[in-house]
Amino acid sequence: MPYRIAGIDVHKKRLAVVVADVEVDDEYQFERRWYGSTPEHLRLLSEWLVEQQVEEVVMESTAQYWKPLWSALERDWKPSSQKREGAGKMSGTLHLAQALSNRGRRGRKNDFRDAERLVKRLISQELVLSFVPDGEQRLWRSLTRTRYQRTRDKVRLQNQLEAFLEEAHIKLSSLVSDLLGASARRMLQALAEGESDPAALAALADKRLRATPAELRDALGACTELNPVYRRLVRLALDDLQLIEQQIGQLDQEIASLLREHQDAVQRLAEVPGLGVDSAQQIVAEVGAKAATFPSAKNLVSWVGACPGEDETAGVNRSKRSPKGNRQMRRILNQAANAAVKCKGSIFEIVYRRLVLRLGHNKTIGAIANRLCQLIWIILHNGVRYEERGPSVCEKAKRARTSRMIRTLTMLGYRVEPAVIPA
Repeated sequence: MPYRIAGIDVHKKRLAVVVADVEVDDEYQFERRWYGSTPEHLRLLSEWLVEQQVEEVVMESTAQYWKPLWSALERDWKPSSQKREGAGKMSGTLHLAQALSNRGRRGRKNDFRDAERLVKRLISQELVLSFVPDGEQRLWRSLTRTRYQRTRDKVRLQNQLEAFLEEAHIKLSSLVSDLLGASARRMLQALAEGESDPAALAALADKRLRATPAELRDALGACTELNPVYRRLVRLALDDLQLIEQQIGQLDQEIASLLREHQDAVQRLAEVPGLGVDSAQQIVAEVGAKAATFPSAKNLVSWVGACPGEDETAGVNRSKRSPKGNRQMRRILNQAANAAVKCKGSIFEIVYRRLVLRLGHNKTIGAIANRLCQLIWIILHNGVRYEERGPSVCEKAKRARTSRMIRTLTMLGYRVEPAVIPA
């Protein structure tokens, strides 16, 4: 029985599809067809692939345009291919190839040739294939990445708000630690509504604020002659911030609802120094609840790109620059590593102090991120909990961190029953 593989060159509106029997001794004979990218054409493509008894499909990762094609084949073609009589263990397999690994010669660009090259390089194992999780995990990724973008939008708006205030010569950000804190927000809200008395604005500050009333009145002195345009700009910024905060809250609840079955994995990851509930949810969304796709910790580290690279020529490694890997996981690990080394008494603080004198800060953070990545695989794959191997952390800090984590999990709707209730 022939073993047929399909190659698809993906575009926004059109798909160049080729099918060939790869078990022949002579030159491959490709059958070519054009298909559209609409739902109806994708259904017809799935039916044609079933008729051709295609065992595997390889496509190119062109921007975001491969995603509807992948979903359609996963829904319509994959089940039929796996249930077909005489189907092998690789029947119904979808491959996503990175576009750079399928690049052809300059001046010889052709859509069908690109699709044929996909098939040939897949057989010769020359393609760099991407990890595509199942539909449920892809939904987790969409939510967590959207929440990250909303968080970035909030920071951007906060910076714009501070720029407006500095331009208006209102030095409020010099006296408060958080420009979006309760005290600062009350003052900004009153300022946007038309309040021009510095004393009245300073009276809205919390008593625990370190700045004295006299310092606040001095910082807000420009309010008496403030141009109305700046008030309207502050009002727009505050309205946008309120909307973004509502969206972040809705996304938090949505993510917590979808990951409720994997609450234990999120909780075990949140116990690691440098990680929290938010970071744990993002990690589960990126690598899965059990990291089952990666057979070892080294495989996960290599996929993330948290390891030295290899560029060897004539027995000499010219560069150890890390590979690109998964950008989301690299960001999470770098942030977690910078936070973990500040955790007093943890093993990460000890390793940082031992390595930073020789490697410098950036390379040491990379080494800590490598250890964190291996630790994440162990926790998820083996279902174990984190055990601190450094000197004992003070009990007060341990209780505070436990209480904070329990409060966060409870706000997201999880049920947490600690063995020992913190004081």
